[in-house]
Amino acid sequence: MTDPLLSTAAAQESPQQSITPDDIVAQMRTLIDAIKTHNYAYYVLDNPILEDSEYDQLRRSLLELEEEYPDLVQPDSPINQVGDTPLAAFTQVTHDIPMLSLGNVFDYDELHAFMRRINDRLSDAQQNPEYEIELKLDGLAVSLKYAYGRFIQAVTRGDGQTGEDITQNAKTIRNLPLWLADAADIELLEVRGEVLMPKAGFERLNRLAEENDGKTFANPRNAAAGSLRQLDPAIAASRPLAFYCYSVNQGLPENISTQSAALAWLKDIGFTVSAVEVVQNPREAQAYYESVIETRDDLPFEIDGTVIKVNSLALQQQLGFLSREPRWATAYKFPAQTVMTRLHAIEWQVGRTGQITPVGKLEPVKVGGVTVSNVTLHNFGEIQRLDVRAGDMVSVHRAGDVIPKVTRVWHDQRSEDSVPVKLPSTCPVCDSPVVLPEDEALARCTGGLFCPAQQQEALIHFVSRRAMDIDGLGERWLISFFEHGLVKTVADIYNLHNHRDDLITYEKLGEKSVQNIISAIEASKKTTLSRFIYALGIRGVGEGTAQNLAQQFGDLDSLMAADIDTLLQTPDVGAITAELIHEFFRAPHNIEVITALTEAGVHWDKVEQVASEGLPLDGQTWVITGALDSMARDEAKAKLQALGAKVSGSISAKTTALLAGDKAGSKLTKAEKLGVKIVGEEEFLAMLEDS
Repeated sequence: MTDPLLSTAAAQESPQQSITPDDIVAQMRTLIDAIKTHNYAYYVLDNPILEDSEYDQLRRSLLELEEEYPDLVQPDSPINQVGDTPLAAFTQVTHDIPMLSLGNVFDYDELHAFMRRINDRLSDAQQNPEYEIELKLDGLAVSLKYAYGRFIQAVTRGDGQTGEDITQNAKTIRNLPLWLADAADIELLEVRGEVLMPKAGFERLNRLAEENDGKTFANPRNAAAGSLRQLDPAIAASRPLAFYCYSVNQGLPENISTQSAALAWLKDIGFTVSAVEVVQNPREAQAYYESVIETRDDLPFEIDGTVIKVNSLALQQQLGFLSREPRWATAYKFPAQTVMTRLHAIEWQVGRTGQITPVGKLEPVKVGGVTVSNVTLHNFGEIQRLDVRAGDMVSVHRAGDVIPKVTRVWHDQRSEDSVPVKLPSTCPVCDSPVVLPEDEALARCTGGLFCPAQQQEALIHFVSRRAMDIDGLGERWLISFFEHGLVKTVADIYNLHNHRDDLITYEKLGEKSVQNIISAIEASKKTTLSRFIYALGIRGVGEGTAQNLAQQFGDLDSLMAADIDTLLQTPDVGAITAELIHEFFRAPHNIEVITALTEAGVHWDKVEQVASEGLPLDGQTWVITGALDSMARDEAKAKLQALGAKVSGSISAKTTALLAGDKAGSKLTKAEKLGVKIVGEEEFLAMLEDS
C-alpha cells in the first residue's frame, strides 16, 4: 500500500526494512488525531481547517490501513463516526432514525464498482436497478418534523445519533414551509435535507460584514451552519438561508415506491428540491455527472458532487446499512481541487526577466482531474512564508486552468532531519551572482546580458525605440535569429553584417530588408550614454534613472566602478536599485558583453555634467506627471535638471513640487494628500522664463 499522506518512519523506510506493528499504529494515531481535530472544527465549530478533499484523503488513508491491518484497528477510530458531539448550548435531541453519512466515489471505475457491489447483493431478477441522482448540496444536514401538517421541530445531524434542536432558528428560513395543507392527515412526517446559503446571499453577507468591520465567512457552508447555530433567532432571520430536501424518513404515503417519486411528492406539497435525474447504468450516471460539472458554476448554490441512490425504496430497505452509511447510496465527488502529497525536491528555474523561481517536484497526484507532478513556489519569500522544505507533506490546490500552488505545509508530519531551503548564490543557468535585495521576495540573476534564460528579453529590450532604436529589427526577426544561433547576446547584433548573404535568403527576408536592418544597426552605434545605460536592461533602471546616472557619473567607466554608497547619491536611486546596478556591473559576463559592444563601435558624446550648486532649483526634487502641451516630458525633465533640480519618478513627502500636465493621475492625488506643491504648465513656463 502506498500512501502519500504518511510521513512516519514506515513510509520512509527502504524496501529492505520491515514495517513493524508499532509503525502502523503510529501512522493510525497520526491520522486519527488529524481526523478528530477536523471533525470538531467542522461539525461543532463550523470552522473547518481542511478542505473537504483533504479530509476525504485522511479518511481513505486510515480506512486502507485498517483494512490491511484489522488486528491493529484503534478502539477510538473515527472511521465509523458520522459527525461530532453536538453543542451544549442547544437542547439535545435523539434521532428516531440515525442520520448517517455517505460513502464516496471519485471516478468512473469506483462508480462502476459501487454499482457492481449493489448487484452482488441482489437476486438475478433484481439486477441492474434504476438509480436516482441528486446534486450534492454543500450545507448543513437537518431533520424536520411535521405533526398533522404543522412544523414542530428541526434538529441538526450532530453525531448521527443525537443532534441540536434548532427549531426557532429554522422557522426563520424563508422557503421552509411552516404549514403543509396537503400533509394535514399525516400524523408524523420527517423530512431531511440541507440548509444552505445561496452564493448571492453569501457574497452580500460578507460584503456587509466587511463594511462594518465584522467577521466574514470562509464559504457558504460555514455561513449557513453558523447562522443556524445562533442563540438569537433574530440573527438567523437576518441571514439569507434556504432549505432543500433530499429524503422522507417517516410519513411517506404508501403509494410512493421510489426515491424520485418521493422527491416529486415533496415538491408538490411545498418543499424545495434540487435537480433529480433517473439513470439505468454507470455510463448514464457518468454522463449526468459530467454535465453537472460543466454547469455547476451557473447554479445559485455551492455543490461538491452528485449523490447516487438506488431508486427503489424497497431495494433500499433490502440492501440496508453499514455502521456509518447506507449500502444503497454514495456521493460521487467532483475532482479534488485541493489534495495532499509529498514534495520530494525543490529546483530553481530562471525566467526571461532573470527572476529565480523555485519549482516543487511532487509525488504525482490528481488535482482537479489533472495529474500534477510540478508546482510553482513563486519566489524565495513564499518559501520562507510557508516554511516549506524538501520531503514535506503539502496541500496542493488547482482550480480550473489555474497553475497548481501549495496552500499548506504539514509541519507536524515533517521528518526530524529536514533542513531549511537556501537560496542559490549563483544562477543555475549561467553562474552569475544571484541578488535578493533586502525586504524583497524576488531573487534575480544578475547576468542579464549573458544568461541564456534572459537573452531573448535582453535582445528585444536592447533594440527598442527608447533604447538603441534599431528600426526594422523587430521582435519576430530577433527571436528567429536567436533560435537559429545568429545572435546570442546583444553584442552579436553588431556582427550581423557578416551574415549578409545568409540573411538575404533567410525566410525570404530579401536584400532590401537586410540592407535596411544593417543600416539601422550601423546608425545605432552613435547613441547617448543615457540610452546605452537604459538599453543594458539593468533591473530597476528606467529611462529617467538612466539619465540621472549619465548626468551623475559622466562616463561609463565611472558608473561601472561605483560602489553602492556612491550610486545612492544619484537622484531617484534607492537602496534596492543601487544594489541591482552594483551587482550587474560585477558580473563578469556582463562586462564581456559591454566590452564587445564598445569594441564593435557603439559610442556616445561626452556628457556635459551640470553642477547644481548655485542653480535656482538646487536641492529640490521634482516629479512630472500628465501630458504637457508645450514640450515633451523628457524636455521638461532636462530643463528642470538644467536648473539644478533632481527629477524623480515617484511622489514622497520629500518631493518639492509636482509638475502636473493634462490628465494627471494617481501622482496628483498622492501629492494633494501629502501636501506637495503642485505646479501647472503655465506656472512652469513662467518659471523657466524668469530663470
